[in-house]
Amino acid sequence: MHELGLAGDQVGNTRVHGGPEKAVYAYPLAGYAAWRAEFPDIADQFQPGAMGENLVVEGLDETSLCLGDIIRCGAATLQIAQIREPCSTFAAVMGTTRVVKAMVRSGRCGWYLRVLEGGQIAAGDGHDVIERPNPAWPISRFTPIAAGKAGRVEDLAELAVLPGLSAYWRAKLARRLADQQQ
Repeated sequence: MHELGLAGDQVGNTRVHGGPEKAVYAYPLAGYAAWRAEFPDIADQFQPGAMGENLVVEGLDETSLCLGDIIRCGAATLQIAQIREPCSTFAAVMGTTRVVKAMVRSGRCGWYLRVLEGGQIAAGDGHDVIERPNPAWPISRFTPIAAGKAGRVEDLAELAVLPGLSAYWRAKLARRLADQQQ
């Protein structure tokens, strides 16, 4: 693993995917059961890897991880930089736009990681949180704000300078805050 992700990984659309703040995409294994239950007509498609993730994580999810968490995985050190936003590629792969709305509504989005320290990782390596700079900001608290369905001025102000949050989201939230304060 290196600054831009996993060796050999290919990014289809570098305009919106990849880069240092979206180097690795992780998705919780537990999320797949909820997808299969919500979409029984395409349940067979919801298997590990279906979200386009680089890492399938067991035992952690959007409620147990926080924005900015620093995670040790194998010999690599990673940091949660932002959530995954659903896109047209996800809808195309699944064959329906309903999944895009469901990801936004449910918050079952997974998370992007930046690579703080590269190193080897392998199947079965743990994902141990070694530092939590933002304990008040689990991913599940952020997802409705990201979707534009929540966000008090105080929350937006805090998020706009939140350590570890991607520059993209800090700037987006600062603009939203400025709009609310006008």
